[in-house]
Amino acid sequence: MTSHPSDRPVSALRARMIEDMRVRGFSEKTGSDYFATCAFAAFIGRSPATATAEDLRRFQHHQAQTGVRPPSINSAVAALRFFFTVTLDRPPDLARRLTVVREPRRLPAVLSVEEVTLLLQAAPGPKYTAAFATAYGAGLRVSEVVALKAGDVDSARMLLRVEQGKGRKDRHAMLSPQLLELLRAWWREGRRLGMLLPRGWLFPGRNPIEPLSTPQLNRAVHAASEAAGIKKRVSPHTLRHSFATHLLEQDTDIRVIQVLLGHAKLDTTALYTRVANTTIRTVTSPLDRLALLTAERLRTGA
Repeated sequence: MTSHPSDRPVSALRARMIEDMRVRGFSEKTGSDYFATCAFAAFIGRSPATATAEDLRRFQHHQAQTGVRPPSINSAVAALRFFFTVTLDRPPDLARRLTVVREPRRLPAVLSVEEVTLLLQAAPGPKYTAAFATAYGAGLRVSEVVALKAGDVDSARMLLRVEQGKGRKDRHAMLSPQLLELLRAWWREGRRLGMLLPRGWLFPGRNPIEPLSTPQLNRAVHAASEAAGIKKRVSPHTLRHSFATHLLEQDTDIRVIQVLLGHAKLDTTALYTRVANTTIRTVTSPLDRLALLTAERLRTGA
């Protein structure tokens, strides 16, 4: 006789959930979703398979009371909805009791061109100079920068191949002549030091067979920002924000920027219109138009 999922031990349920996610290609979310179900099980003090609607309500109230941020709450909602509807095959009514929290949309920090220059100059060596320049010059996410391999640089077509970016999608990013020169400078130095292996990572970590980790790149950006005297809070993602904003200020079509960033929705890219200074400066205030009309009427005596 086959047991129902809800009759199995908690550890078996978690293993089943991870299997269900991997079958559906959710490997990138496995860690955080697994942690969310563990947190819920610990909160109710028994198998999550026995959870009630009241348990879910109390858990979300507990998260809000303890200051859990909206992205983490929403991640837990997605994980628990998957757990109840897919792994446990329970009716969707229970999972609907979980409430998604609206996240306030904040303006991203953006560096000026001069600040980007200072940051690149303060990078601790050619590897980090090239990595920073890749985040800024191609608009890549930090996870995409560290996942690049030497073979992803297509100098003939002036493109960077980004494999399995956000949303598990492949795409091409732009490769500017200046970025190509910085990558070549790092390539020569990396080969001299024996850090770049054939068909290996473009930005290896301390062990050449492993890629540079995102925390390592984050720490390097923070250190370079502090050394350059930049007062803003800077991360590798700040360089991606700056890439998009500077392109918009150069009158690049927003749909082109959407493709370069790998955004699924134009609304996400449109956020940069709120921080592009030239876009704001080129708009004529209605107050100024009123003043112009008044001046014209006085001139013509109308």
